[in-house]
Amino acid sequence: MDIVIFHNPACGTSRNVVRLVQDAGYSPTVVEYLQTGWTKPQLQALFAAADLTPREALRTSKSPAEDLGLTQPDVADETLLDAMVEHPILVNRPIVATRKGVRLCRPSGQVLALLDDWPAAPYAKEDGSLIIDTDGQPVPGA
Repeated sequence: MDIVIFHNPACGTSRNVVRLVQDAGYSPTVVEYLQTGWTKPQLQALFAAADLTPREALRTSKSPAEDLGLTQPDVADETLLDAMVEHPILVNRPIVATRKGVRLCRPSGQVLALLDDWPAAPYAKEDGSLIIDTDGQPVPGA
């Protein structure tokens, strides 16, 4: 299965998703979007496939969103998209694309819905909290 992960290595959730996918036996294509940047058509396609609006995909913490005036509810989607292209950090992560769909995987356990195979149970995040319990079931909210 082809898997693409739009990843920020400084983000724990993003690191957990990459590791989980790899530990499940996949070799994902990892795109460090802070280095590669985004295009507007790319973001529009990803958001449409993930059923996200630009507002829902906007990263507001640890980003310049507030300083740029983007957190106001009347800011248009086109303005948000333009800002995301100019400042890639404004896009929340990780976004994962597989043949099963595209999803913003926050929390990291959201990626399980996109995978046919999972890593062996129990499976924990880097902080030690479980994503998959000892019975092989996803932990809600993980």
